[in-house]
Amino acid sequence: FADSSVLSERKRREREERLNIVLWKQPLVTLQYFCLETLINLKEWTIKLWHRRSILVCVSLALATLTATYYIEGAHQQYVRYMEKKFFWCAYWVGLGILSSVGLGTGLHTFLLYLGPHIASVTLAAYECNSVNFPEPPYPDQIICPDEGTTQGSISLWAIISKVRLEACMWGAGTAIGELPPYFMARAARLSGAEPDDEEYQEFEEMLEHAETAQDFASRAKLAVQNLVQKVGFFGILACASIPNPLFDLAGITCGHFLVPFWTFFGATLIGKAVIKMHIQKLFVIITFSKHIVEQMVALIGAIPSIGPSLQKPFQEYLEAQRIKLHHKSDSGVPQGENWLSWMFEKLVIVMVCYFILSIINSMAQSYAKRLQQKMYSEEKTK
Repeated sequence: FADSSVLSERKRREREERLNIVLWKQPLVTLQYFCLETLINLKEWTIKLWHRRSILVCVSLALATLTATYYIEGAHQQYVRYMEKKFFWCAYWVGLGILSSVGLGTGLHTFLLYLGPHIASVTLAAYECNSVNFPEPPYPDQIICPDEGTTQGSISLWAIISKVRLEACMWGAGTAIGELPPYFMARAARLSGAEPDDEEYQEFEEMLEHAETAQDFASRAKLAVQNLVQKVGFFGILACASIPNPLFDLAGITCGHFLVPFWTFFGATLIGKAVIKMHIQKLFVIITFSKHIVEQMVALIGAIPSIGPSLQKPFQEYLEAQRIKLHHKSDSGVPQGENWLSWMFEKLVIVMVCYFILSIINSMAQSYAKRLQQKMYSEEKTK
């Protein structure tokens, strides 16, 4: 028991030391450790690719064939251009979904920064144009109303949902892919019997040991997720993945720990996140940014005593500027000065992306510090 208490105290002290390795406290050490950890990861990935060189050769041959098809002239080029556009558009949203849930640093909130605003823009444009048949190009880079008008009130909720379904489902599929690392980590740790190099997994094992004595709300919530996934299986995972759930990483760890089959876990996660959850989130954004609700919200802002009219003005200017752009009138005599709302959102995106990058640097530097601590501990044991 004494050895156990000394070991736990040492782990706590080492964890505190690692948490202090951040750019704003130890910039030089953090950058040094980040570079060394990057080199180690590149070396490990290179070795893994070399061990799977047959797969690498097949992928290289497939890429060479696709490249030749892409550059050879012929009647097939119209289909190549169409597939290229769709592929990069889907890859863009899948990548944003992975960044949202993969767990690098703190995760990038790509729904709030990218997908949510895209759905809101399409919704506002659909109600203004009474159509979702936006000209392509410039859609999706820019949304403008089609030249042919449609009847008033002809736009439907289902039409807007269908217009953004591809982007939303690809983003949801990306978030499902981002949930795989905790599953594989826990599964590998369970099969090998080795002590996992992950604090969340260690916390999960401690939670299992003290399951019956858990009192606080957070511990009981984690236990509820763990019990649901373990006892209900596919439908339990589906239920956890279908609702906004900050504890879903625990579901991945639970499935890996109890050796749930891969396709059971990934299939339920993919359906829950890319189909059910995404339709719930889409409906929320579309209803929130429907024309009458936006007008009511702007009117409520104007009703705030004293500061209401001054706050309402930039919102009205922003909406009016968007209407002008939608109707191909951006070159009209109306001044097109930058609205402070769009300026603030752009700066918010920049700040959050920069913080995400900083969190990745800090996280990788702390991973290298953990390597050093484990190496030191191994050397002490061999003495």
